[in-house]
Amino acid sequence: MSSLCRNCCSVEAPVEDVTGGKRSCARCASRRLIDHPELHDLNIAHIDCDAFYASVEKRDRPELKDKPVIVGGGRRGVVSAACYVARVYGVHSAMPMFKALKLCPDAVVLRPDMAKYQTVGRRIREMMQEVTPLVEPLSIDEAFLDLSGTAQLHGGSPATTLARLAKRIESELDLTVSIGLSYNKFLAKIASDLDKPRGFAVLGRADADRFLIDKPVGIIWGVGKALRRALERDGIRTLRDLRKHEEIALQARYGVIGKRLYRFARGQDSRQVEPNAPVKSISAETTFNDDIDQAKILLREIWPLCEKVAKRLSRADLAGRCVTLKLKTNDFKILTRSRRLSDPTRLAERLYRNVKPLIEREADGRRFRLIGVGASELVDGALADPPDLLDPDRERQAKVEKAIEAVRAKLGDTAIRKGRGL
Repeated sequence: MSSLCRNCCSVEAPVEDVTGGKRSCARCASRRLIDHPELHDLNIAHIDCDAFYASVEKRDRPELKDKPVIVGGGRRGVVSAACYVARVYGVHSAMPMFKALKLCPDAVVLRPDMAKYQTVGRRIREMMQEVTPLVEPLSIDEAFLDLSGTAQLHGGSPATTLARLAKRIESELDLTVSIGLSYNKFLAKIASDLDKPRGFAVLGRADADRFLIDKPVGIIWGVGKALRRALERDGIRTLRDLRKHEEIALQARYGVIGKRLYRFARGQDSRQVEPNAPVKSISAETTFNDDIDQAKILLREIWPLCEKVAKRLSRADLAGRCVTLKLKTNDFKILTRSRRLSDPTRLAERLYRNVKPLIEREADGRRFRLIGVGASELVDGALADPPDLLDPDRERQAKVEKAIEAVRAKLGDTAIRKGRGL
């Protein structure tokens, strides 16, 4: 059995406590040990910061150390992050704020400070990239790492390097992370959730099958509520149930994701860790203070979001072929409606013109609490908004938006606005 001390990162054989039956590190006497037969043979990791936003806030405000902290929007917003004290009360991310405060009325609620979180997130990513160039970010506070071939460079197995990295993050940034180590991304992601917070869990080839067999189908990445209900209607509730079906049958029944269902149920995942994985979509959304049921008000709310998306597309030098509207009803049902464009765009005006009919179609008296717009099917920005004989005004729109951005860059975002933005 291979062992590792997470306190001193030693791989010496642990010492048995004969009287208590407990084991400790032979070098530092810590009991933070990891034992696994494949511990030093696995290379793929998933690192996830523990309650990241809330942890950063608690670090910067020591008086909040033992208090339940929720980071999120106002009374109509949702929970962006909840510390582990708040989680004891049942609070979790993406929960409506009013429900969170009902469960934990004494919570300290803080508005998100994204600039601060991004600064800290970038530093953590830099630390990851110092141990391997193969880092695939999933969000501001989590990433996949492939540490294949790094043992000689760092003088220890990937597991040892990861333990040192976690210790360094904790020492230098006063934040904790949880690590999942396995032989592929699917299992590494699952493992990182098994021992939170400040955890380190391992899923090897020998135990993956036994671990997965009776897990619910929802454990598979990409299986949301709708697909889970469809699977359950077909009598598929666990991965054991999934394994009774052939890959071709699952693809015929559920489409492209059928291939993933078949393979992930067997612990198979051939995806590589991609450091420069392409961005798939760029979006922006807002939650209203009061529900809205009128199209004209929804259109007023969507315009600044179109401007945000256009600005982000421009900064990333990307353009989108598809525009998507997102609406959340007052009973928390999410609607998405998309429209494919004749050619890619990064103009706010074109985003707005294409999302407008989608809004007018959905504004049928229902009340909405959230609206969002996104651009997907992203391509190189050089392909954005080519001249179009059917839309002779397009070139002028592009010049106007470029001029507006130039003014805002000098004088601030509120320096100049279009009429519909007032």
